[in-house]
Amino acid sequence: MARLREQTEGGNFWVPKMIKTLKIFFKFIAEKRLLYTVFVLLLTIDSIIANFSPYFYKLFVDAAPSHNFQKLFNILLTFIVANTVGFLIGELGYWLENVLLAESAAHARTAVFAKIQELDMSFHSNKSTGTLISIFKRGDGAFFDLSFTIHQRLLSIFVCFGVMFFFFMNLDPRIAIITLISIVATLIATKFLLQNNASKRRVFLDNEDHVTDIITDNLMNYETVKLFAKEKWEHKRLIDAFLPWKKTYIKFSNSYRTIDFVIGAIITSGIFGILLFSIMQVANLKMSIGDFVLVISFVGSVFPRLWDLVWSLRDTTRAYADIEKYFGLLDEKVEVLDPVKPVKVDHVYGEVEFKDVDFEYKNRTKNAIDGINLKINQGESVALVGRSGSGKTTLVKLLMRFYDIQSGEITIDGINIKDFTKAGLRGFIGMVPQEPILFNNTIAYNIGYGKDRVGLKEIKDAAKIANIDSFIESLPAKYDTEVGERGVKLSGGQKQRLAIARMILSDPDIVIFDEATSQLDSESEKLIQEAFWKARAGKTTIIVAHRLSTIARADKIVVMEDGLIKEIGTHESLLKDKNSLYSHFWNLQIKLD
Repeated sequence: MARLREQTEGGNFWVPKMIKTLKIFFKFIAEKRLLYTVFVLLLTIDSIIANFSPYFYKLFVDAAPSHNFQKLFNILLTFIVANTVGFLIGELGYWLENVLLAESAAHARTAVFAKIQELDMSFHSNKSTGTLISIFKRGDGAFFDLSFTIHQRLLSIFVCFGVMFFFFMNLDPRIAIITLISIVATLIATKFLLQNNASKRRVFLDNEDHVTDIITDNLMNYETVKLFAKEKWEHKRLIDAFLPWKKTYIKFSNSYRTIDFVIGAIITSGIFGILLFSIMQVANLKMSIGDFVLVISFVGSVFPRLWDLVWSLRDTTRAYADIEKYFGLLDEKVEVLDPVKPVKVDHVYGEVEFKDVDFEYKNRTKNAIDGINLKINQGESVALVGRSGSGKTTLVKLLMRFYDIQSGEITIDGINIKDFTKAGLRGFIGMVPQEPILFNNTIAYNIGYGKDRVGLKEIKDAAKIANIDSFIESLPAKYDTEVGERGVKLSGGQKQRLAIARMILSDPDIVIFDEATSQLDSESEKLIQEAFWKARAGKTTIIVAHRLSTIARADKIVVMEDGLIKEIGTHESLLKDKNSLYSHFWNLQIKLD
């Protein structure tokens, strides 16, 4: 995964990759440029007005000895009006920020979500769900934090410094120089201290993700934990994961104490230097009492903002550490690409052909599919059988372009499947997977997922064909029954039949059954087989099966071994050869049955 990660030890934190990530952030937040410009302008004006208070204090002190009420009242009135105007402008700015954030945060989240949806099977098979959830959660939170820190804190701080320098330069440039030295020293120290803080946070977040992975994995597989009475073992596993978590957390937290000590020393020295110089000027009658009040007011209000600057930069780096993974997902490479000029057809007839197809999974030393040549005629039913790992399901995944082959060609109606868009290709194919996963929604929603704008009657018709309608009607909520996360409230056979109904409703041109009756009892299996052969009438059908009784009626049976086709024939012709691999499998199943 492209992590946009800079060196964590000794490297330069302010790097082009950080700039790249911030550019992505501003691309979203400033998508409505005119609105964003007005928002920044309003916040700037509000900050300028808010930081004029020390100047008004000077005016009050200088005017007080005159005992001129009208003059003092005019200063007071101006001060109140200015602050009121500043308050109203600031509130308008905050309102605009809320409008911008609502739009941009939603856009960013949907963009990252769309990217994850677009990514290939290889990405999802190697990525932990818990880690992705953590990235989403922290990244979305970091989007809001980064906006607040940059606009509400950093912008205000730099405007505050600008106003202070303006008055100090007019009062005595030497005070401005002392202040500048303090600020520059603080920024230099902050750069290195935050670099150290960020590196330790990265290590801590890796351990945090590991802990989240364990918790998520456990919650998603709680039934397995219960079946094997592994509660105490899982508890111990989590405790062990917290050992490095605690060590890295302590190191990360202690990096803040270093920041406190170093920055505190620099700021205290700066305040001492400015006030010492100002006292000397007052003692030598080179500075009025009003000027001294102005200096004290700015030191009292602005120098604490140096701390705010440090923590704002720290919050920025922390938010950046979170958001770089979030936006880093946008840099993930899609390996299975749509063609530039795709072939567009409404449907296919279903003639499928594999021509000299080779395929190897990443990080494996052996081809999963090795030189396969197979033609499936329009409307033909073809069964793929063989031992686990022989390449049956892989062949189906290649047909659906979950992966791209290394060499050879796969065609449908003579058209290379790479010439279709992925969505178009998969729209022609209806698949019932070996382990159907259902949405945490109603039965009607899950069956209806196979077709856009579907009515309840169509859903019920599909359920009847799949032999699950009577079960659904026996439930109190019927088709409005919630199935639970991943369909946990249903049995394996019920989930299988519901997935079959979903496929039937999609009315595909090519039908794929991947062990679709593997979890059914004998009676349900028989009923499902009858429904299946009825539903697939006239459609090209591929059946992946271990239970050979489900595919005896197939037009063609393909026996696979180690990614190769070993035998092809009908059920009867393959059984005639007593030495065939198919006969071996058949005899084994007869004995088991």
